[in-house]
Amino acid sequence: MQVVVVAATLSLLGFGKASAQGGAAVTAYSPYTMFGIGELQTIGTAQMRAMGGVGVAWRSTQMPSMINPAGYSATLQNSFLFNVGVEGNFLQNAQKQYGASGDFTRMAKNGKNSVNIHEIAIQFPLVKGLGMGLSLMPYSSVGYKMSFLDQRDEIAGNVGAAAYTYSGDGDVTEVKLGIGWEPFKNFSFGVAAKYYWGKISHNYVSEVANNIVGSSSFLSVIGEDEYAISNFKFQVGLQWNAIANDKRMLTFGATYDYGGGLRPKVTKSLVLNNSYETDVVRETGISQMQLPHSVKAGVMYHDPKFMAAVEYEFQAWGGGNNGRFEEKVNNNMTVKYVDTHTAKVGFSYTPSRFDVRNYFKRVSYRVGFRYSNYYQTYNDRAIPQYAVTAGFGFPLKFMGTSSIDVSLEYGLRGSHALMNSAPKIGMIRQDYFKVGLGFSLFGEDYWFVRPKYD
Repeated sequence: MQVVVVAATLSLLGFGKASAQGGAAVTAYSPYTMFGIGELQTIGTAQMRAMGGVGVAWRSTQMPSMINPAGYSATLQNSFLFNVGVEGNFLQNAQKQYGASGDFTRMAKNGKNSVNIHEIAIQFPLVKGLGMGLSLMPYSSVGYKMSFLDQRDEIAGNVGAAAYTYSGDGDVTEVKLGIGWEPFKNFSFGVAAKYYWGKISHNYVSEVANNIVGSSSFLSVIGEDEYAISNFKFQVGLQWNAIANDKRMLTFGATYDYGGGLRPKVTKSLVLNNSYETDVVRETGISQMQLPHSVKAGVMYHDPKFMAAVEYEFQAWGGGNNGRFEEKVNNNMTVKYVDTHTAKVGFSYTPSRFDVRNYFKRVSYRVGFRYSNYYQTYNDRAIPQYAVTAGFGFPLKFMGTSSIDVSLEYGLRGSHALMNSAPKIGMIRQDYFKVGLGFSLFGEDYWFVRPKYD
């Protein structure tokens, strides 16, 4: 169905208007989600997201290790870590609009707001040096709706104006279960199974808006492609403490995610109708939707006041079987999958964790930055992605490990550059602002210790 996208691939704003999706779990609002599994979500707790999304070298006794399963081994024997987070998204799409002569006419804009649960994670010890973790969070999200009225002479003069509507929604959720083991002092490794499930729908409607030749002379077309995803993938991770003492810690971390085919069950439906009859065509099969092989590596330093981390991630979207998923659409526009490179950096500062009199000296202040490229190109034009992050960590009580964490993120995707010159079609630039709220609870060292009373 996607191959019939009529010039609307990236020009929803130029040809018509977009509207918000109805699904509460859908966080994306982007024409870039018309292909593939949609917009990828940032993995990690609110603390990690406030620092640019770093976490592969994050080794903590107070926070679940959602990115690297090797971090599960840091769980203290008498502790139980629980984290839940929500996130609000405020997104705006903008595109330069051009007339038939190629002159710039206006800047078209639309947007959407949404609030959803972002992550749920628990972590607990099995024996000394061996921990287990379980987490649930969104992996990707699809959300778009666009419509336009085609009133070209060759169409309007024969049947009337043709109305086209394209829409899609859905998401993919990741459930992760793993163990981390520290067989030697300062060296840990972990393994995790990841289960992906979800449903993505792409819809298409074509109809004559004002028929001029009689109701029996045209067809309306309603199409839907529904992808039902349910598959397992695996991850391995390592962490090594180059420095580990009471004053400071320097940790190196790395993970490898085994990608490959998701093999979703796809159901394609097509309804053709006029005033006399309706034909329904329906078929099912297995799609070759892919997840990339992925490598992350990073380093983190922290002491009682200061924390800093640098991280790099490579995802092989363009390798393997993904080359066959090249999409051809109108105006000789080509959508391709490409490898992605992501760089992250994050910092955190806590003035004095043990200051009894001044609460704000116990608050953690965080900032971060992230840069990457989107995993698709449009007419060989790359889509850059930037994000600047910040946040705060508010401890719930003195000498306690439970906290309320706030993350703030401003980012943009794409640009106002031309994607096609004849006719002129501008790229869509997306600006967004995200607010995350995380609750890290029940992380006290004495969670499993029976209290004694005199």
